[in-house]
Amino acid sequence: MTEPHRTESFHESLPAVGKAGTWFIVTAIAFIVLGTVAIFYPFVTGLAVTTVVAWLLMIGGVMHLISAFRGGGAGQVIWQIVLAVLYVFAGLYFLSNPLISLATLTMFLSVVLFAESLISLAAYFSTRGLEGAGWLLVNAVVSFLLAAMIWRQWPSTSVWFVGTLVGVNLIVRGFSRLMFGTAAKQLAA
Repeated sequence: MTEPHRTESFHESLPAVGKAGTWFIVTAIAFIVLGTVAIFYPFVTGLAVTTVVAWLLMIGGVMHLISAFRGGGAGQVIWQIVLAVLYVFAGLYFLSNPLISLATLTMFLSVVLFAESLISLAAYFSTRGLEGAGWLLVNAVVSFLLAAMIWRQWPSTSVWFVGTLVGVNLIVRGFSRLMFGTAAKQLAA
């Protein structure tokens, strides 16, 4: 008895699926265009990312300052105020020294990629008997090679790495949304 009701509600939701698919396709195109621009202008994109990080640090500082006066002991209040000052100072430093900040972000990403390679390698060894575990090893090797390349050529990689990474991420995200949106449109049809 519940099957006809499920079928009716499924068919009733198909127009919404079609609209969602359209929005996914529109946002996919925007992501692909923005990603392409980011790859063509990696230095400008890197500076834009640095500016966003600076503002996020300052907002985080304000949030720490607000949370300092929301209760807790004197130690917690002092700790939150110290964190607030550090966050705001770091944000202002990033805004006033965008090239040094871009180099700092690039080095930080190198360290993150190196850590990711170690984690992926450990995950591979713990799951190597399972199907598809080889991809963890591939991820570990690629992450390590990227980290080593950035580290070896730093700070010159700062000019292009962050912007290129953002561009590639946007393009991949765009294509995944495009495929999802197209599948949703086909389902609705």
